Amino acid sequence: MTVASGTAGYGEELSGYYDIARLGAIFTKGLSIEPRRGNRGPRVLETPSGMLNSIGLENVGLNVFLAQKLPFLLERGATVIPNIAGHSVDENVELCRVLGGTEGIAALELNVSCPNVKEGGMAFGRNLSTFSALVSAVRKATLAPLIVKLSPNVTDVAEFARAAKDCGADAVSAVNTFLGMKIDTATGRPHFQNRVAGLSGPAIRPLALRIVYEIFEKVEIPIIGIGGIGSLEDMLEFLMAGASAVSIGTMGMVNPRAAIECVEGFEAYLRERGIAAAAELVGAAHRS
Repeated sequence: MTVASGTAGYGEELSGYYDIARLGAIFTKGLSIEPRRGNRGPRVLETPSGMLNSIGLENVGLNVFLAQKLPFLLERGATVIPNIAGHSVDENVELCRVLGGTEGIAALELNVSCPNVKEGGMAFGRNLSTFSALVSAVRKATLAPLIVKLSPNVTDVAEFARAAKDCGADAVSAVNTFLGMKIDTATGRPHFQNRVAGLSGPAIRPLALRIVYEIFEKVEIPIIGIGGIGSLEDMLEFLMAGASAVSIGTMGMVNPRAAIECVEGFEAYLRERGIAAAAELVGAAHRS
């Protein structure tokens, strides 16, 4: 059990609720080289069974992360996986080069849903050739384990998972938020400055689960399942669909102890059923 990037800051907030060293990992907020202030105007909006967000990748920047945030996490024994959120290939490569060589970093998660400012602002993860070029460049820059966080806003997510594997990724996170929208009926204008926003939470869980299932069937690569997970039942579904690990995101904002409750519940589940290792559950839905 891990916590998803962008939903738990840098672990400091969660440390007040439980021992964060008990988590499989903390995926940090997306990092850029320089600090980012993020988007102006409304940033989050509750929706039926979910949430729209348009944060704009606000973060403290690489230097502050290395000087302040990383030491905090390591002092508490957390497993740290920075999310890499550069706006160009060069920025992503440099972030991975530096962080991949930093002591205490367990792996890197490449966020391909960032806009590529040198290619007109289209997200890296929505064009297969752009996506492959980015993953290949990053792979050459670091020996650290590389996880690619896939966008669901494409025709075939499994095709991008296969490309990630072919370009040297060690695993994929599936999936990032779905594009959504809200119109302010009083003004007739989009609610968010960027017009569209990312939809997360239980509303997307069946969609994310289906994507994990499809990737497992088509590509032999470890999958970290993400999308509306908030309970042991949800966790088990994703494992049985083919995820080797899962992340809690939005539901951790509803219940800050959701991740540790899943850890404790899962430990009890394995004991009660005499299951020796969690790996026995991975992909079970494909064997029935």
